[in-house]
Amino acid sequence: MHAANSAVPQTAVRRPVSYSTILWIGLVAGTLDISDNLIYNAMRGVTPAMVFRFIASGLVGTRVVQMGWVAVALGLVLHYFIALSWTVIFYAASRKIAVLWRRPVISGLRYGCVVYALMNYIVVPLSSVPHLTRHISVAARVNAVLAILLCIGLTISLLTRRYASPMAKSQEAGAA
Repeated sequence: MHAANSAVPQTAVRRPVSYSTILWIGLVAGTLDISDNLIYNAMRGVTPAMVFRFIASGLVGTRVVQMGWVAVALGLVLHYFIALSWTVIFYAASRKIAVLWRRPVISGLRYGCVVYALMNYIVVPLSSVPHLTRHISVAARVNAVLAILLCIGLTISLLTRRYASPMAKSQEAGAA
């Protein structure tokens, strides 16, 4: 019986991942993304408070102007909620679609493309964010695409593979 079992390829055993691991991955991705955003906008004279108010305007619209620092805090919370949501979605998908953790670089970059498209062509247009009166520059668009691809897609994918994939347990066991 043992010989018959050894002929069957062994697959990684799925292990439950703690919510704190998923939270940590989302916080890392969200922090990288917002850091890029704050640095890029600072070079253009946009303050962090303005960035977070803009994020909050997606939920409350132009009322953000009267909300003061509450709007800044709301924007911060919303940013991390969105980053964590993308993390949970990727993690859940990686439980069903093994290529997501087997090929983390290409999967992460593709996931970043999906996130960018969904955020910019569905979520933001359906939100209460005031419509821009001018076009976004090529530099701003390139920065936004790269930030989502690298800070969200690739980061979530690589950290999920390292800390939350079925392979993570076998990697930990091999290191011991």
